[in-house]
Amino acid sequence: MKPCIVKRLAILGSTGSIGQSALSLVDMFPDRFKVVTLAANAKADLLCQQALKYRPAMVALYDQSASRELAERLPGIRVASGPGGVTEAAVHEGVDAVVSAISGAAGLVPTWKAILSGKDVALANKETLVIAGELVMRTVSSRQVKLLPVDSEHAALHQCLRGAGCDEVKLLVLTASGGPFFRYTAKQLETVTVEQALRHPTWRMGRKITVDSATLMNKGLEVIEAHHLFGVAPEKITVVIHPQSTVHSMVEFIDGNVLAQMNVPDMRSAILYALTHPERWQSPLPGLDFKKLGPLEFYPPDHALFPCLRMACQALAKGQTYPAALNAANEVAVDWFLKGRLSFNGIPEVIARVLDNHKPLEPNDLDEILEADREARGAAQAAAEKLAATT
Repeated sequence: MKPCIVKRLAILGSTGSIGQSALSLVDMFPDRFKVVTLAANAKADLLCQQALKYRPAMVALYDQSASRELAERLPGIRVASGPGGVTEAAVHEGVDAVVSAISGAAGLVPTWKAILSGKDVALANKETLVIAGELVMRTVSSRQVKLLPVDSEHAALHQCLRGAGCDEVKLLVLTASGGPFFRYTAKQLETVTVEQALRHPTWRMGRKITVDSATLMNKGLEVIEAHHLFGVAPEKITVVIHPQSTVHSMVEFIDGNVLAQMNVPDMRSAILYALTHPERWQSPLPGLDFKKLGPLEFYPPDHALFPCLRMACQALAKGQTYPAALNAANEVAVDWFLKGRLSFNGIPEVIARVLDNHKPLEPNDLDEILEADREARGAAQAAAEKLAATT
């Protein structure tokens, strides 16, 4: 009988939707997973509850002021703070695998450091590959660690591609739910509210990624991520709208055959796949009931109504630091929208202005990539201010 090996986890972003889903898997497999470190942004109360339940060796909180109070509530558990604390949680010597689920560019450095320290990574933070994909994937190869995708679409592609070479692939097909505005007109998009944008029809996610899904920027970022993960040329990656979110992605091979990966829309399936690969564990998660499945629909995306997808694909084609600038501009614009300071249609407008004025370079290291990110954020702030002043 094969011995049971306990996988020791760092969960970065433990209070978010992906982090909480990962912890639910720990509950399902208490003899197979052990939580060693937890890290979160600002939800100190929830992080405290998680720490008291799972008793990790340490926790980290970005919010430095809240971390002091947290330390008093968690005797016997080391509490770190700020970006350095989160990185410490990622590289902890007792960790085997890191669930990287911090939202946005903030997840790049701790994920990068985890890879450098030889940790396997279950990657939900797609921005790591959007911003620094070539550098990250080279390092994954040189350090001989595993990087498995947690995005349901990329987990689907990974499963469809098992055993296949890039020369056998004709097309990677990423599916998108279409978000809440799939059937909206241009006129309707002019008056979209924050509340409407946050009503995703299928998935329960964080606020930023939910808005990205509504603009289709999330799918654009996933196109960039897929390029780096699978080494497939940008022109061989496409997107289709699939409102049912049952087929998570497909691969068309050069002989005309297509493989599609399907399951109920539950992120725990993708997380479990990433944490257990190359094995498959018997799981209590729900499966598909084909008798109740109903029709499966597929539509082309509207690039005119949702230009974020088009701009992401263009940034990938241009390369250099364009994807980093795209991501930075999007993060700033979405933040302005969520705060009620920018319209929904203002998001792609800010991104377009930043990319039009971006001065790209071929980055040699992470510092140059981070500098491009900082410059793009400054440009996006200025563009958002100008745009808000004229509306």
